[in-house]
Order: sequence, then structure tokens, then C-alpha cells
Amino acid sequence: MNRVILAGRLVRDPEVRYTQTGKAVASFTLAVNRRFVRNADQQQADFIPIVVWDKLAEICGNNLVKGSQVLVEGRMQIRSYDAQDGTKRYVTEVVAQDIEFMGSRPTGAAPVHAAAPMNNSNLSPMGGAAASFGSELPPDEEIPF
Repeated sequence: MNRVILAGRLVRDPEVRYTQTGKAVASFTLAVNRRFVRNADQQQADFIPIVVWDKLAEICGNNLVKGSQVLVEGRMQIRSYDAQDGTKRYVTEVVAQDIEFMGSRPTGAAPVHAAAPMNNSNLSPMGGAAASFGSELPPDEEIPF
């Protein structure tokens, strides 16, 4: 099973681009604090590249800014490419499938649209775990009790 869950803050504003077929793709770096550090005086963090696709990418581009606190759920991906100098390069990144906005809004951030979907798999205004809760329930007249 390839599943990654990270909580952290954006290091920079998300960069949104579009593929030749019109699909939105956003990328940003997430600073994730380490739980255990060697020197108690100094907090350490890992900087993890995140890639988001489709509607969720557009939502991230419109609503997240540097310093935003988010919870990312997705999968780890390792890909390779040939650099201009002919060497083979490897990239490790997290492909996000669900993003929860957390914490307070950083100063100067644009307002989040309350009805914006937060999840690629279940495009519901609530997003995240709340969006999937009860989504499999049949209408009231079909409940067996």
C-alpha cells in the first residue's frame, strides 16, 4: 500500500500550470516539522514536494498561499527524466489526492470559497473525511429499519 499523510505549511505559493490537454496541475513544497529532534533548541523540518491535479489543483492555486497550514493525503511517486546535460535525474514527490485546509489563514490571504470542493475523489463542499461520511447511505425510503 502506498499512502502518505503529511501535515505542514507551504514554503511558497502554489504554482499552477495547465497541460497541453487542459488539465490543471499545481505544485508546491510542504515544510513538515520533525517530531523528534537531536537539539531541543532548534526545530527541524523536511521539505517535501507536492503535486496536485485537476480541480483540486485549481482550488489550491486559488486559496493557498505561502504559510498556509494543510493536511495532505496522497501517494509517494518516484520518477526519472534525462537532464539537459545527459544525466538521469530522479524526483521523489507526493501526488496529493486529498487536501484539508487547517489552521488560521495567513495574513493577506484571499478568502476561501465556502462551497469549493476539497477532494478529488468526492467533490463535495465539505471535503475530507466529512465529505465521505454517509456518502454510501441509501435514501431514507431504502433504509431497512
